[in-house]
Amino acid sequence: MTIPHTSFRDSVERMFTHAASLMELQPGLEEKIRVCNSTYTVRFGVRLRGQIHTFTGYRSVHSEHMEPVKGGIRYSLDVNQDEVEALAALMTYKCALVEVPFGGSKGGLCIDPRAWNEDELERITRRFTYELSRRNLISPSQNVPAPDMGTGEREMAWMADAYKRLHPDDINAKACVTGKPRHAGGIDGRVEATGRGVQYALREFFRHDDVMKRAGLEGGLAGKRVIVQGLGNVGYHAAQFLSAEDKALVTCVIERDGAIRNPQGINIDALRGHIRATGGIKGFVGGDYRENGLAALEDECDILIPAAVESVIHAGNADRINCKLIIEAANGPVTADADEILKRRGIVIIPDMYANAGGVTVSYFEWVKNLSQISLGRLERRHEEARARMLVEELERISADTGTNFKLATGFKDSFLHGADELDLVRSGLDDTMREAFKKMKEVWMSNPKVDDMRTAGYVVAIRRIANVYGSLGL
Repeated sequence: MTIPHTSFRDSVERMFTHAASLMELQPGLEEKIRVCNSTYTVRFGVRLRGQIHTFTGYRSVHSEHMEPVKGGIRYSLDVNQDEVEALAALMTYKCALVEVPFGGSKGGLCIDPRAWNEDELERITRRFTYELSRRNLISPSQNVPAPDMGTGEREMAWMADAYKRLHPDDINAKACVTGKPRHAGGIDGRVEATGRGVQYALREFFRHDDVMKRAGLEGGLAGKRVIVQGLGNVGYHAAQFLSAEDKALVTCVIERDGAIRNPQGINIDALRGHIRATGGIKGFVGGDYRENGLAALEDECDILIPAAVESVIHAGNADRINCKLIIEAANGPVTADADEILKRRGIVIIPDMYANAGGVTVSYFEWVKNLSQISLGRLERRHEEARARMLVEELERISADTGTNFKLATGFKDSFLHGADELDLVRSGLDDTMREAFKKMKEVWMSNPKVDDMRTAGYVVAIRRIANVYGSLGL
């Protein structure tokens, strides 16, 4: 029997509608928040390899209740209008949930980036930027793209440079995109941001005994068995941080060509090096290889982290998922149908709109940095260090004068005398963002008997904030 597939867009709209039905919104406001404001479709030609190739791109603006609007640009053959509009909607709710002052947007180019060399990709990207710029769909004040699937720092640097050439008088041109290389106006911590946010989300989850109890978990992250699906940028950083810093056991990693399993824990850096060297996980000596990777989603574990693409957990396999907690590092990895099945089975889901918000949060920090024209921490770092050194030296003087001869631990002294640099501040800001957003979700989840899961709680928080902004605008 064929299981009907729920599209990503249908899943997002069903989850939104369920949450909105639990709220008392003004007539028409639910529809206003739900619908996508506009989508621009462009088809442009670029002369490559002796002929003109035509490409199709999209940029969708879901909500302009706050501006600029924000959202990544992905390069994939699977890009289509429905996907882009669903991702733009999710970005709106995500920004509202973590209180980042952006509306939601998303873009995509229907292209296989592996089919073109670097020079060709640059020419395609610069032409796409030109098309977006003509419609004010890339701008520091109106629409700020970022990397997504198939794009990265390189593509953002090209886009920023192309925008600057088109707008040489815009002093804030660097802020037209985020996710740029550090030397081109980027910010420390942006590459790791989404994976780091997943780690901070899990840390916050494990700080609340009442929440852990609902998932049948106890203790801390140390020793928890983790399965990661997708070892791209997000999955790699989440897996590496959880294993190296929190002592979790990543027992299985799923990739395109199969899965690697090791009950004693996988060396994530070694596996990533193998993938880079060979193009896949097959042949890695640090675990047992299984060709059917997606079947490993059903292996027993404590925490399942889908970190690749949409809809990998669906009505066809949700009954066989064998974990206690799912954290959605990817956008939409659990369909609406699967969400209902997992909920009935008592499996707790930390939703995508919260779990992978680290990227847009640090993008916000980068945007602010570009507008202020100064690195985070540059003004106060040495002042902090000087004040800390004064205190340490005074303590050491008192020790000598009183004859107590106590000594500060070397590790403490070195750490205390370290003034916060940009990376420290970015991580601190991200950690605070994830903690505060979790508390708001938990408050709704625990206090409202109609809200029976964390995803619905996240939507309720986001919708309420968007509704309040529209109310202040007179809508």
